[in-house]
Amino acid sequence: MSLIVGIMFRKNDTVHYFDPAGLKLEMGDKVICHIDEEAKEIGEVVVPSVDISESDITTPLNRVIRKATYYDLSVDELNRDKEDKGSKKFSQLSKKYNLQMKLINVHVMFDKSKMIFFFTSEKRVDFREMVKELATHFKIRIELRQIGVRDEAKIVGGLGPCGMNLCCKSFLTDFESISIKMAKDQNLPLNPFKISGICGRLMCCLKYEYDSYKEFMEKAPERGIKVKCALGCGGVCGYEPLKKSLIVEFDSQTRKSVLFSEVEVTNERVEIRGDTGEEARPEGRDKVEGENN
Repeated sequence: MSLIVGIMFRKNDTVHYFDPAGLKLEMGDKVICHIDEEAKEIGEVVVPSVDISESDITTPLNRVIRKATYYDLSVDELNRDKEDKGSKKFSQLSKKYNLQMKLINVHVMFDKSKMIFFFTSEKRVDFREMVKELATHFKIRIELRQIGVRDEAKIVGGLGPCGMNLCCKSFLTDFESISIKMAKDQNLPLNPFKISGICGRLMCCLKYEYDSYKEFMEKAPERGIKVKCALGCGGVCGYEPLKKSLIVEFDSQTRKSVLFSEVEVTNERVEIRGDTGEEARPEGRDKVEGENN
């Protein structure tokens, strides 16, 4: 068995696992780590030390160097100040060289090995002269990274259509592929304004309940199939996947929600009141075909 500890270097970033090197680390501790052979970074413990089987470790783990000292925290604070100056300098140079670039974030590595500028742009830009001037001004290695709209939303944050903080800013560490099929299978309106996030892509939350919907609908009988239950016989006219229930229309033309586990499915079909046998084409469907990768 081996001890590992989970560390995050930026809020809502991917959790990276390290060898605690015998240190007693708790949630919230600031630590200094090697992120490669030379570069050092300051991070926060988000997963306390746990024992795992050595067979589960597929690649060699970097080691935690030490708990962050008062001096380390002071260095980190100075780096944050340099990031603010970097933002202002970036804005000046992008205007000077007439580059259509929107700065999203600036990050200075703890050991000052490099300064990273994250930006978005609608097209590729030639920023070589800008990089030279930034390197001369800050006397540090400069790296410019062009990111997508989903990464921008994750860094900047905001409120989603639900009124809560964006999932990507609050707790998501990775972006999963989201497809329009997920919205269709959950019977959501395929209006791009209703199922898209502030990034303009399909909302990440379409994934949360999708597996439950998919599992239920694979087992549930089709609309119009006759079922028997304690309330009598009727035809399936709708579904409540999260409740694992069917909406059944009985002979008296009343509709009730019945647990799927409490019905007996037959091979007969019945006519459902108001069922045309064809669903209307949702508004805006042709505008949102595709997926988020």
